[in-house]
Amino acid sequence: MKNMNKKIIIIGLLFGMFSCDEYLDIVPDQTQQIDLLFERKEVAYTALATCYAYLPKNDGVYTSFMMMSDEVTTPIAKETDGIRIMKGQQSASNPKFGLWSGWSDQGPLWEGIRHCNVLIENIYNVVDMTEEEMNTWAAEAKFLKAYYHFLLFTYYGPIPIVDENLPISASDTEVRVKRRTVDESVAYIVETIDEAIVHLPARVLSSNDLGRIDQVIAKAIKSRVLTYAASPLFNGNTEMYSGFVNEDGEHFFNQSYDQNKWDLARDASLDAISAALENGVSLYEFTSTPPNYEDEYEDEEFIQTLYDLKYSIVDKWNSELIWGNSNPVRDNDWWQMQAACMIKDPNASSVEAAWQWIAPTLRIAELFYSQNGLPIDEDLTYDYQNRYNITSVGGSQNLQAQYGASTAKLNLDREPRFYSSLGFDRGYNRTWGNLWQLRMKKGESHGRIANSDDYLITGYALKKLVHPDSEGDGYSKIVTYAWPMIRLSELYLNYAEAVNESSGPSSDAYNALNAVRQRAGIPNVEDAWSDPSISVNVNKHTNQEGLREIIRQERLIELSFEGNRYNDLRRWKLAEEYFNSPVFGWSVDETTVSGYYNITQVGIRSFNNPRDYFHPISINEITINPNLIQNPGW
Repeated sequence: MKNMNKKIIIIGLLFGMFSCDEYLDIVPDQTQQIDLLFERKEVAYTALATCYAYLPKNDGVYTSFMMMSDEVTTPIAKETDGIRIMKGQQSASNPKFGLWSGWSDQGPLWEGIRHCNVLIENIYNVVDMTEEEMNTWAAEAKFLKAYYHFLLFTYYGPIPIVDENLPISASDTEVRVKRRTVDESVAYIVETIDEAIVHLPARVLSSNDLGRIDQVIAKAIKSRVLTYAASPLFNGNTEMYSGFVNEDGEHFFNQSYDQNKWDLARDASLDAISAALENGVSLYEFTSTPPNYEDEYEDEEFIQTLYDLKYSIVDKWNSELIWGNSNPVRDNDWWQMQAACMIKDPNASSVEAAWQWIAPTLRIAELFYSQNGLPIDEDLTYDYQNRYNITSVGGSQNLQAQYGASTAKLNLDREPRFYSSLGFDRGYNRTWGNLWQLRMKKGESHGRIANSDDYLITGYALKKLVHPDSEGDGYSKIVTYAWPMIRLSELYLNYAEAVNESSGPSSDAYNALNAVRQRAGIPNVEDAWSDPSISVNVNKHTNQEGLREIIRQERLIELSFEGNRYNDLRRWKLAEEYFNSPVFGWSVDETTVSGYYNITQVGIRSFNNPRDYFHPISINEITINPNLIQNPGW
């Protein structure tokens, strides 16, 4: 896959010679040019690279789906389209994050689907390829075609299905395709993935091909597809979409709940986990020796867990990564996600690549568990009512924050994922051989300087996505990694959710959850919720509703900032509950302890139910193709 990146510009030029203005770009012209493209393997390889080139760049600050949620915010002057969507500024006349029509550096996915179809239809004309090679390339393109359909399905709901490109002679009626039902869309995506799996290699491990599709990746994405399809948004959603019908009066959304969909999700997730484990995938463990900064107070297990968690995201092609984008935003691209998250080094001669303005929200800071592995409002030992009060950091909390310093109780006695993911005033940042003591009040080392727009508006920094060896004094010093499009931990969480929804609490669900929790350094589900000395809701995990809440919170924590929260809350039909409230943080323009640790509103969120559950199709697309039916509310 790495070598493919060099080919993308070439193929773009070639495909540009036969681009099409028809709806969905499904009628390729200049077939002679296509024939030339598939004469030889080397040139055909560029066609395959272009199929991959439409994968979204989640590691770019202006293209990342992570920005579409209540996880993070920015100063007003630094708002991205993702933030604007969450403020209710989406429109059908000029859609933001328009996967349908494309935007910024993201090409329209329908165009990507067309390129996949071109390859599938022509790859067997290449004279210097073996049949096995042709089958594999066709399978890769087939999977990518299914994946692009799935992304469109995720954000737009029922979609047209473009399984093959139409001939030049196609009539206007043929070109003006119609949206298919939810069940038809899912069936097509799953069937296409299954067809691809047959000819894909079990696992691609060659250094030059990392990121290319294999059976483990395909089965993992199939698990995600079926988990989404079984979820409340898509499964018997009469509450929102009883009146959403096509021109024939057929419901786009099935009108009755189907329990079997969870059974399918369960089986697909188990199959994906088995395939992953059989091919060497495992939850990440940091195998080097973590640096020792604390000496006297060193807790080796705690520090090890921090590094396990941190490097599970940023260690290139690590054991937990099932599928990563092998074409990350490069060190010469100023809009890297890491730059927007990175904390400034006050001692550096330059901080051009450390913007310090993507800030986790107070809500997310409260999401993480206590050190007992319980929600902070369900832990009897956690002083939840006084969580915003100021306290002094004690000796037992030395690895969490600076001993003797004043900070909010909220920042102490939390689980390891809190400390590996978030930076906070008087906390730590372990990076490039240094232990930084974070000082985040106005005018301090990591706080707002004068009236600069480069500051952490909530008082929290996002450490999870920044490689510890990345330095902020130049973009070339940012250590890039393959953005995790799916990790093994998600498969465990998919399986736990599907098992619980299919048949209720069981050891299978507990074991899947516990695999993730053990790596996170917190007690097993059964231990945490069955202990009456710490649990407010004793045995919550033993009933389906209680375990559902546990699984959902575990997922929101484990997969935080990876671009999953927005879609998860939508598929659970909880988006209006979370996305319709103000954004809060600390008072970062204050210089004193008493002034800083006051909750202040730093932004707004707006979510129109049910309109905002799906993105609008551009009015221009509706005009071009009158057969399209717009999503409700737009």
